[in-house]
Amino acid sequence: MRNNFEFLDLRAFLAVLDLSSFHEAATVLHLSPPALSRRIRGLEEAVGAQLIERTTRRVAPTQIGRELAPLVRRLVDEFEESILSISELGGRHRAQVTLASVPTAAFYFLPRVIEAFNHRFPGIRFRIMDLSANEGLDAVANGEVEFGINITGATRDDLTFTPLMEDPFVLACRRDHPFASEKTLPWSALEGQPLIGVSKKSGNRAVLDQALAMADLRLNLNWFYEVNHLSTSLGLVEAGLGISVLPRLATPQREHPLIATVQLENPIVVRSIGLVERRGVRLSPSALRFRDMLINEWRGGAAEIARSRSERGA
Repeated sequence: MRNNFEFLDLRAFLAVLDLSSFHEAATVLHLSPPALSRRIRGLEEAVGAQLIERTTRRVAPTQIGRELAPLVRRLVDEFEESILSISELGGRHRAQVTLASVPTAAFYFLPRVIEAFNHRFPGIRFRIMDLSANEGLDAVANGEVEFGINITGATRDDLTFTPLMEDPFVLACRRDHPFASEKTLPWSALEGQPLIGVSKKSGNRAVLDQALAMADLRLNLNWFYEVNHLSTSLGLVEAGLGISVLPRLATPQREHPLIATVQLENPIVVRSIGLVERRGVRLSPSALRFRDMLINEWRGGAAEIARSRSERGA
């Protein structure tokens, strides 16, 4: 039996518990699945007992694993907070987290995570660049920011992409529009309608066009208005100039007096939102801690939005 273990063994154990998946935990920790399994086995050897039960259907802690988890979490938290404090003092209170985010994700998920982070680490500053998908990828790749929140996968060899949630494209229209009373609509219903869409150069438009092309739909969509920002398309919808296709996160998250949203299907088109990082580059202690907090909050927030939408029948 091993008499010692490494700090990363503890983080691996918590990641598997939090994500209920070896594969997702390995991705988040930038480990291969075999390397992650070795970490878990090493910790189990040090403890002298099995901590995680892994079957073809689920991943769950054993009784000993459940009892050990609070202690491990406290040890990891205390260690990482100590590292952050040392880092902050060493930098003479200049520690900073830098990231690039697509605007919709920045608006809905970053504020509450930053508030929680600042409560624990008040001396650490933030530099947030709200950029388009392509600009955000470039900012991460050239080292202008430490990591990014983006909508595209790791299509570049120098970047990794950790998916966090799926954000479907929906229809936004005025409440006095005939479509507003529908719960779902097929894409074919949009033919002949004056549509408001984002620029063909945007990442959102690329996701949308690719998905419709793969579905082999021969639609005659009338993209009458083209805008650079999703918020602008909502303004045009409010004015009654047309209807818009945009990601659900970009639509009003609460009941809106003028705008209704309708699910689009046949096909259902989604964009994948996640974290983008430079391959092989380790984050600073402050960025690493914030990244972990962001992942935990994001998963809970995404589930909350899904429940809210389901209750409203949007």
